[in-house]
Amino acid sequence: MPKQPNLNQMMKQVQAVQAEMVKAQEQLKQETVEASAGGGMVTVKVSGDLEIRDIRIDPEAVDPDDVEMLQDMVLAAANEALRSAQELAANRMNQAAGGLGGLGGLGLPGF
Repeated sequence: MPKQPNLNQMMKQVQAVQAEMVKAQEQLKQETVEASAGGGMVTVKVSGDLEIRDIRIDPEAVDPDDVEMLQDMVLAAANEALRSAQELAANRMNQAAGGLGGLGGLGLPGF
């Protein structure tokens, strides 16, 4: 007969992982990622909690006759920065959740 999971131990592990995840979320607020487009003409910085912190536009990128190009560069840089921030957040959350050692670390049968 399989060994029954220790519920007290399981709860302690879950609480420890929750604490690590809260800590990781707080740390993400302090981290930033940066992406650029147009060879650095447009740069966007995004925090780890997905807040756009800064947008820089090189004055040479401003062409009144081609506003569409500038819009495209801002959009491309913002989307890439957000993608990078999401990847950073996912990595940090996976690291924080690593304390469980997968579901098998909880002593649940079949995992």
